[in-house]
Amino acid sequence: MAEFSERNLRDAMGRFATGVTVVTTMTPDGPLGMTVNSFASVSLDPPLVLWSPARKSARFPAFEAASHFAVHVLSRDQQDLAKAFALSGAEPFAGVEYTLGAGDSPLFSGCAARFECRHSAGHDGGDHLIVVGEVLHLERADKEPLLYYKGAFAGLENGGDDG
Repeated sequence: MAEFSERNLRDAMGRFATGVTVVTTMTPDGPLGMTVNSFASVSLDPPLVLWSPARKSARFPAFEAASHFAVHVLSRDQQDLAKAFALSGAEPFAGVEYTLGAGDSPLFSGCAARFECRHSAGHDGGDHLIVVGEVLHLERADKEPLLYYKGAFAGLENGGDDG
């Protein structure tokens, strides 16, 4: 058994493949987004999802205060989008086409799925905030999702089956 450390915890969690999302919102200073892999379904009735921004992120205060946000489940061919929104110092919206959705949240096309949400609740999650959103609109496409596994981007080996 490995000794507990933050590094061992990160490495062990890396064995759990996750989808890759970009969460966007509109702020008084313009659009804002961040790459996130902490996304999950909470409830079907009412339709609720959650995600968890890190409190140490420079973007945290804007997402904590956001009344609306959009979660984009990235398709395998959107790896560049994931990388752009993972960098806090970058201007990732420059050159990226988007439209506005619920609460003026920026919306990207070409995603495997997209959820437009209204902030429903925030819960303490240690060094993260657990943000719960009520799904107002959704879209899905027959596209293979982008995954994150063992510290790297990955895809489905069998291509998946969207039934």
